[in-house]
Amino acid sequence: MPSTKTRALAAAAMVAAGLTLSHGTPAEASNMRVVTDRSEFVNLVNGRALTRFGISLQVSPEGQIVGRAFGRQVTGAWRWQQGYFCRDLYFGSDDLGFNCQMVTVNGSTIRFIADEGQGEHADFRLR
Repeated sequence: MPSTKTRALAAAAMVAAGLTLSHGTPAEASNMRVVTDRSEFVNLVNGRALTRFGISLQVSPEGQIVGRAFGRQVTGAWRWQQGYFCRDLYFGSDDLGFNCQMVTVNGSTIRFIADEGQGEHADFRLR
């Protein structure tokens, strides 16, 4: 089990890496369409990179997450569960744990909202 200091450093690194961000405003959310179907999600991400400044991730249809964030490896696994993207994620050797996230999309922007849509969010470009 990681120490409190390790968890705090990992959380700070993830915020810096843009893997978690602050809550969005209602105006931002109104432009996004919720993705509730696994097939639609796979069609959105299959063969594409999810990018933002310093981050590039690939989410495979087989349930793997791989990429880099600010020079550190990002790995994980995901599954679709009751309309949510549920993932285990590692940032380098730091275990960020399991979280189910609401997925929304608007054009080439895909948003992941932690804690089944109640937490912080991260926006990525689909490239």
